[in-house]
Amino acid sequence: MEIMYSVVGFFAGGGAFMYPILLVAALGAAIAVERYVTLTKLSVTNRNAWAQIQPVLASGDFDKAREMTGKDDAAISQLLSMGLARQGTVRRREDIEIAMDEGMMEIIPALEKRTHYLATFANLATLLGLLGTVSGLIHAFAAVATANPAEKANLLSASISEAMNCTAFGLMTAVPMVFAHALLQTKTTELINSLETASVKFLNALTSRQSARAQSRLEFARAVQR
Repeated sequence: MEIMYSVVGFFAGGGAFMYPILLVAALGAAIAVERYVTLTKLSVTNRNAWAQIQPVLASGDFDKAREMTGKDDAAISQLLSMGLARQGTVRRREDIEIAMDEGMMEIIPALEKRTHYLATFANLATLLGLLGTVSGLIHAFAAVATANPAEKANLLSASISEAMNCTAFGLMTAVPMVFAHALLQTKTTELINSLETASVKFLNALTSRQSARAQSRLEFARAVQR
């Protein structure tokens, strides 16, 4: 209970700017939790989907891979389905790569969604804390200017306490948000890198398959000529 009273006293002593900082902290925490859960789920589903699709791609059974990706809603399946849709209609690797790049342009914004707000909220919390500090100091000097000499020390200490509490709360809100923003950016980058790696492996598997078929046709033609 003493800790609770201390927290309430700390918040009440910070002045009016504690409330907008609290709102920023609540919004930032909600976004951080939602993004972390979403990115973690995406990472797991992508890993599981790739573990099932990769052997099929390596074997060259693109029809089965096309069927598997069409039924799966994982990001990596959506990306591969863009390339597999072109695989049967075009021959050049560049055309398939362009289609997959288009898919990446649709997937990446969904992965990065709302994460940038954490950096904005961290800056906003810091600025609100500084604004509360300035407001507390203004109150301090205004109170000292009109107060009795016996009351000046108490009024000054109370106003400075308000200023420092607001600054501390702003920084206490901003620091975890900066860390959460860096963590989520790292997870997002890892997801994007895994998608790009899967894209390259798919294109390499497709190219290898096409090269093997071309080599088989060439050997067959030579055998017929003989």
